[in-house]
Amino acid sequence: MNTAADARPSPTAGDELSYVYAIGRDHAALQRTAVLLSGVDDRAVRLVTRAGGLAALVSHVPAGVYDEQALKAQLEDLSRLEAIARAHHAVVDAAFAAATVLPMRLATVYRDDDRVTAVLGERHDEFDRLLQRLDRHVEFGVKVYADPDSVPVRRQPHGERTAESPGRAYLQQRRAQRRTGEDVRRAAAAVAADAATAVRDLASERVVHRPQQGGLSGRSGENVANDAYLVPAHSAQGFRTRLDALVRDTPGVRIEVTGPWAPYSFAMPVEGGGAA
Repeated sequence: MNTAADARPSPTAGDELSYVYAIGRDHAALQRTAVLLSGVDDRAVRLVTRAGGLAALVSHVPAGVYDEQALKAQLEDLSRLEAIARAHHAVVDAAFAAATVLPMRLATVYRDDDRVTAVLGERHDEFDRLLQRLDRHVEFGVKVYADPDSVPVRRQPHGERTAESPGRAYLQQRRAQRRTGEDVRRAAAAVAADAATAVRDLASERVVHRPQQGGLSGRSGENVANDAYLVPAHSAQGFRTRLDALVRDTPGVRIEVTGPWAPYSFAMPVEGGGAA
């Protein structure tokens, strides 16, 4: 999460900063969409444009809430973080439905619209290349999960178990659980590799993200693969169809395909002058 700062004095509580959601080309479809949107804290969204054809979707936000120090404090509150993220992504998704845009990182904030305009000029060629590259493309997320708990553990025949002490039976059960877990994780790794191979000819690019741990995944089981794919829009249905067929007969392994959405993983974020 970034905030932007420059050499001028720090803003006072009554000042407003410029919160940037995305960058695109300045044309009518994006203009019509922007005026219909509300962003973070229900702030109006507008286009900040620059000669050369680029535009940023921006909301004016209070400095007392969105300067670097304030953001650090409030984004530690998960409910507040979720509210900002939902509003941010809603603006990006609506803009992306109208035109190709480069999504910005959550909480990308600049001193004012003049600074946003300056960045559009300073990085015009970079943004222009990215917009060309992402035009008519969508992003899909592909996650593979290993869930050993969903697979019954093979138990010894009843006759063999009766002669065992409770302690020995417990150890045998634990060993069986470990073997099942290892088998499922190996199968999940194989499915992840198969998924990458299956869609290689349909995807323009792939980004390998770090697997999500624990509660961050929001799903049961262990996240063993967390990839993003940049896919031409005309190949989106075929991309899904190939992946849907991969794990039908693989116990304990689940593949989750999300999208299509704006290409967050493939858009270079604007770097502000400070980091929150």
